[in-house]
Amino acid sequence: MSDLLWQKPGVKVDARIQNFLAGEDVILDREFFLFDIQASAAHAQGLQQIGILSADELAGLSRELDVLAEDFRAGRFVLDERFEDGHSAIEGRLIERLGDAGRKIHTGRSRNDQILVATRLWLKDRLSHLYALCRETAEVALARAEAEAQLPLPGYTHLQRAVVSSAGMWWGAWAEGFIDNAVRAQQTLEWVDANPLGSAAGYGVNLPLARDHTTQALGFGRLQVSAAYAQLSRGKFELGAIDALSTAVLDLRRLAWDLSLFTTAEFAFVALPAEYTTGSSIMPNKRNPDVIELMRASYASVAAARSEIEHLLSLPSGYHRDLQFSKGAIFHAFGRGLAALELLPDLLRNLEWKPENLRAALDPSMYATDLAVDLARQGLPFRDAYKQAADPARWAEGDPEASLAARVSPGASADLRLDVLRRRLQALT
Repeated sequence: MSDLLWQKPGVKVDARIQNFLAGEDVILDREFFLFDIQASAAHAQGLQQIGILSADELAGLSRELDVLAEDFRAGRFVLDERFEDGHSAIEGRLIERLGDAGRKIHTGRSRNDQILVATRLWLKDRLSHLYALCRETAEVALARAEAEAQLPLPGYTHLQRAVVSSAGMWWGAWAEGFIDNAVRAQQTLEWVDANPLGSAAGYGVNLPLARDHTTQALGFGRLQVSAAYAQLSRGKFELGAIDALSTAVLDLRRLAWDLSLFTTAEFAFVALPAEYTTGSSIMPNKRNPDVIELMRASYASVAAARSEIEHLLSLPSGYHRDLQFSKGAIFHAFGRGLAALELLPDLLRNLEWKPENLRAALDPSMYATDLAVDLARQGLPFRDAYKQAADPARWAEGDPEASLAARVSPGASADLRLDVLRRRLQALT
């Protein structure tokens, strides 16, 4: 490992202790590295504005930061065990290339606000991706709801046959759900869109740092004003981002459960695209819905990450090294969660219903609720109508299309109000 930024003369560094302190930090920092470089460039611009750096020094630092970013993308620079973390790697590279100008880059900055701003930029990027995936999923579901509005589909409660439903209702539910998920991602993005750079270790510094400049240069919506709150917000903002992710992945879990059931031979309602299934290693007859099962499982990773960060935050104010462990949690949550969501739109575009099986699953009992409501509409008290409709002798083969057409309450099969959902989706920016 290269010389430590904080190492003092005469203080021995125990390799075992240092390995424990660093842990997998340098590996995790690969996720943040380009954002850390971006923030370092903005910080250098701010230092030049207040006279700490000359114009020539700024030009050299800006050039070398660009070269470092390109070398990292191309694999010519590897963030590995030579470095304590990504921050020290950037500073070490600048010192190696530029000497004293590189030694000035950390003026007015702490690794505390350095990791805060890199994390915040990373969260913005991930939330933007989450928002886009939720919008795309909602669009696919809404388009299929419009196209298949009156396709009969058995409706279930308690996993028991309940009433006649429709593919339009099933798709419309997911469309509205993922519109809400997109809204949640957008609102969370706006909430975390605050610049902590310049808060240093949580108490500011005795320099007139150009915090308004770095806010604008890094594309933040606002300045995170209080230097102390910048530290308090670490973990809190990560939890908010995970909560936004979890709402989408929770919907994905339930959708995947539906498809897991619908693809069984017992239901046989849906055929999945072949590429979303795998074979058995021993049973030649099998095609397994492994992709949707792992989609269903992905929520566990998101929930675990949330729990880990929540437990880390049992802390007083100020910075504490415990927070280092929050990085792995958010990477794991967003890595698993977004990977699953990325596969969802194409799955929904390409799954195929088996209409003959859908219709065959509609038995006479599923029209009993329609009968009860019809009797009530004719003036019979509903509880009496309910008792009459519960008599199997009154059940008969029904017309699923007529049942769907009669369900006129807003949001039901005859009044899906997909136009309302279409306007909501189009209103998203």
